[in-house]
Amino acid sequence: MVEKNTVEQKKDAPKGKRPKKMSEYGRQLQEKQKVKQMYGMRERQFRRFFANAVHAQGAPGDNLLSLLERRIDNVFYRLKMATTRTQARQMIVHGHVTVNGEKVSSPSFLVSVGDEISLIPSALEHKAFMEQVVDKRLNLGIKVPEWLELDKKTYKGRVLRLPVRTDIQAPIEEHLIVELYSK
Repeated sequence: MVEKNTVEQKKDAPKGKRPKKMSEYGRQLQEKQKVKQMYGMRERQFRRFFANAVHAQGAPGDNLLSLLERRIDNVFYRLKMATTRTQARQMIVHGHVTVNGEKVSSPSFLVSVGDEISLIPSALEHKAFMEQVVDKRLNLGIKVPEWLELDKKTYKGRVLRLPVRTDIQAPIEEHLIVELYSK
């Protein structure tokens, strides 16, 4: 038991040394990487979204988060039709999702107000898929965001309005991302 404590002490930090304080750049980079990972994006795509956010009216940080929330893979996940954003992305790439009756195969497709998101009819026929993926998540007590509407019976969702910063509950400090890209 004595050996275990000394091993734990060695793992945590060297004796007598303080952990290094993270620089401002490190905090900014860490926040950007966290958001990229959360939404499942690569650097080039994230930069393109940031450039679009800067050119839109309003605060760039709020615009960026709104654009990220409007991606079809995120909307499908928020509608509780997939257990993760990665699963939603896979379902979209495989052609199981429609927006206004048209198949969408790009996870970065941006939805607009009034768009109707649904599964293709052949996906609805696969009972095992529906039970294990869609119904499992729909039956959880997770609430659909206010900017979206879900019809559980027909497995359809609708975009009521564009998302705003208050709709995003994740602990994101978007000002750090804006500062990082403003250098």
